[in-house]
Amino acid sequence: MMKTRDTTMEQYVISVSSSARDLAPVMICFHDLLGRLPVTARSRDRPGVRIEDGKVIDEAYTGPVLERVLAENTTLRVRPESGPYKGIPVVVAPVRDDEGRAIGAIGIVDVTGIFDLVGFMEQSAEIRRQVCGEEPGRL
Repeated sequence: MMKTRDTTMEQYVISVSSSARDLAPVMICFHDLLGRLPVTARSRDRPGVRIEDGKVIDEAYTGPVLERVLAENTTLRVRPESGPYKGIPVVVAPVRDDEGRAIGAIGIVDVTGIFDLVGFMEQSAEIRRQVCGEEPGRL
């Protein structure tokens, strides 16, 4: 007796009306790839997911930056003024269809934006002046 092989494939389609359940498997993958940084996503027409610590913690998530990215169809690097990531640098980019329209948005916490390089350099120079009595740039 010959065994038949199941050739059906799982599919995850990202569309303007994707639900949190549609987005979650792909976003869990992003979360793991990014060293478990918090990630968020939503489609244009429906709230999405918020993932932290390896778990989906919100299946009806939206945020001001996700919504702005959908409206402006552009990538943003900002510190949200409200929501669970208030004051924390985030990067949010649109997911676009074949015609370039924003159909969804994906966001991550921006670890590169946590460090203000200019501020760090100014503080470092001031500390060096105080501790070593030296001007910055002179060793």
